[in-house]
Amino acid sequence: MVIVEKDFRLKNHNTFGINATASQFVRISSVHEISSFIKSGEIPEEVLIMGGGSNLLFTGDVHKMILYPEIKGIVKLREDDNTIDLEAGCAENWDSFVEYCCQNDYSGLENLSLIPGNVGASPVQNIGAYGVEVKDRILWVEGIDMKNGEVQRIFNDECRFEYRKSIFKQELSNRFIITSVAFRLDKNPNFILGYGDVEKEFREMEIQNTLTLRECIVRIRERKLPDPETYGNAGSFFKNPVIPFHKFSRLRKSYPDIPSYPEGQCVKIPAAWLIEKAGWKGAREGNTGTWPSQPLVIVNYGNATGKEIFDFSERIMHSVKDQFDIELEREVRVI
Repeated sequence: MVIVEKDFRLKNHNTFGINATASQFVRISSVHEISSFIKSGEIPEEVLIMGGGSNLLFTGDVHKMILYPEIKGIVKLREDDNTIDLEAGCAENWDSFVEYCCQNDYSGLENLSLIPGNVGASPVQNIGAYGVEVKDRILWVEGIDMKNGEVQRIFNDECRFEYRKSIFKQELSNRFIITSVAFRLDKNPNFILGYGDVEKEFREMEIQNTLTLRECIVRIRERKLPDPETYGNAGSFFKNPVIPFHKFSRLRKSYPDIPSYPEGQCVKIPAAWLIEKAGWKGAREGNTGTWPSQPLVIVNYGNATGKEIFDFSERIMHSVKDQFDIELEREVRVI
């Protein structure tokens, strides 16, 4: 069924809790209905495709149609002694899907536990955490081309996955409605433990399996990050910048403790470290601020507007640029 709601309040449909309104909010619950709706010619040229709203910052009301696909379900596609392939609907909650996999001892996504949002958003951002990126587990992404209403399957090597990027965030942004994602997971896990406190916590577990590694990741994230149900946020607000090695070498002379990770011929610097060194850790201005234990996260402390949060992020970006000559890039999509 296609349900069209006018002057729809978006407060409960974005994890920042911004009180914006959409002129038209369209709920669609099946692939066939999406295809038929597109072919009907009732969709304007410019639309906004929304999922869980976990990576959006509304700076005002949305004066365009929002398409909200509500396709759910988890299907086993194939299985052998070593791996299993699962297809999940775009509207499945991401963390609930990860939990389902871990409970069945299907390994590969446990390091991505507690990331907010829905399954359909995971390939758009190429979500990642604790040494894992979702691109390494995606087989294909299925969806509908907005130009003709036809179902299309885009395989992993066609998705142009990069650090927090994909074809869905670039060329196909608001042109391709993701309806499901297929994943290949391991039945004989090879855990990735080399980031943060993960290995230390995991080695202390009495039982060491996929589910208990998930429990470790959840505990670590809960200690460091705010619950969006309590303090509106979108997780990491900025990407970790990647800079040329010669620029990093100059920075290291002034900041010998600067952390870094190799990224091809370049170096990745944690944005949180830059923000903290620039004096923004735990900073608060009115209704918005950075989270005290993780300055990469900007939070809505109550009644912040999207414009307030955006302006606050601008001041952080200017400050980091002035001090380090590094331009931060927002991971959050500003609408």
